[in-house]
Amino acid sequence: MTSGPWILVEDLSSVYSDVEMDRAMLKHAHKKRKLADGREKTMSSDDEEGLGKGRGRHILVNKTEMPNWLETLESFRTARESWDLLHSHDCLEAEFKKICAAWKTESWLWFRIFLTDMIIYQGHYRKALSSLHQMAAVQQPQAAQQSPTGQASLEHHRALIQQASCHYALGEYRMTCEKLLDVVSGLVPPNQELTKATEDQSRIKSKTRKGNDLRLLPCTSRAVLPFCLQLMLACFKLRAFTDCRDDLSLGHVVVLLQHDWPQGEMLFLKAVDKICQQGSFQYENFFNYVTNIDMLEEFAYLRTPEGGRIQLELLPNQGMLIKNPSPALGVELNTLLLQGVQTMDRHHTVTRGITKGVKEDFRLAMERQVSRCGENLFSVLHRFCINEKIIIIQSLP
Repeated sequence: MTSGPWILVEDLSSVYSDVEMDRAMLKHAHKKRKLADGREKTMSSDDEEGLGKGRGRHILVNKTEMPNWLETLESFRTARESWDLLHSHDCLEAEFKKICAAWKTESWLWFRIFLTDMIIYQGHYRKALSSLHQMAAVQQPQAAQQSPTGQASLEHHRALIQQASCHYALGEYRMTCEKLLDVVSGLVPPNQELTKATEDQSRIKSKTRKGNDLRLLPCTSRAVLPFCLQLMLACFKLRAFTDCRDDLSLGHVVVLLQHDWPQGEMLFLKAVDKICQQGSFQYENFFNYVTNIDMLEEFAYLRTPEGGRIQLELLPNQGMLIKNPSPALGVELNTLLLQGVQTMDRHHTVTRGITKGVKEDFRLAMERQVSRCGENLFSVLHRFCINEKIIIIQSLP
């Protein structure tokens, strides 16, 4: 097993896959890619004979991250069943408490972590939050004296991430994001290319799971930052796709969907469909954080007659860029985008959408944005979390 610590959190495997495309979305699927065939190479506590079947919640692991996954899941199952046995009779529980008092187990951090994991496994999130707050209070002073890679800092992150996971399970999305952003502020963005290579190697087709599954996550920047981004997406997705208009949440969803692209492409197309239904969209941070070439092309297309001549306000301190659309919107692309811009390791071109009828500021902004498509996406999203912390938290109830 790779060095710990490991974190028991809510599984987010369905964050992209629980959106159904209707017919209205299909007209915007002109550039839809075939989604990656499958997800992580995972094993769960019931994928092998005798492991966890009929025993409640599944615990998923990534086999690449946890080579000794079978031993780990069996150990947790044994510990959980032993704990249940020791508390199944009053006499056993009394004797066990005597042993714990004699051994001063309340000072064992690993034991407190196990007890918290047990509470989370049982679904008692309020009780788990109380335990986690106590651990975070003890670890925070130590974490402040160490670098983000220090053991105390990792344990502090573990407590915060589990708090976020518990708040999410309770439907407390603002508190979820507060905890996540506290974690992200202490992380160093991993190298995008190395992370992407690891992810690609670990993707095979696996069973789609629904319900309240759990996942064991390694407490490293490489694993924690993607989890934080996915959990933030899960929070904003619930607000962005309600009947009420919420451009800010929808914009946050677009930014966050860039991670792990094209896994979230169907959800992005759903966002595009909602923008088309609204007829306009306002998100003044668009050009600060959206660098995905496919998304840029899609938003450029929305400005054309074929795309619906959607009114977009994507630049700060600007009015609607098209209040009286010009017939010239059908003219072919000019300058940089007319020639097509190829981005690093993507080999895509923007082939439509920026035309002579569109105001110069939008055209220039889009040209500059295309040149940013090779930036480290994790760094872009990390800046989004840091710079927009206040507005992200205020966007949630």
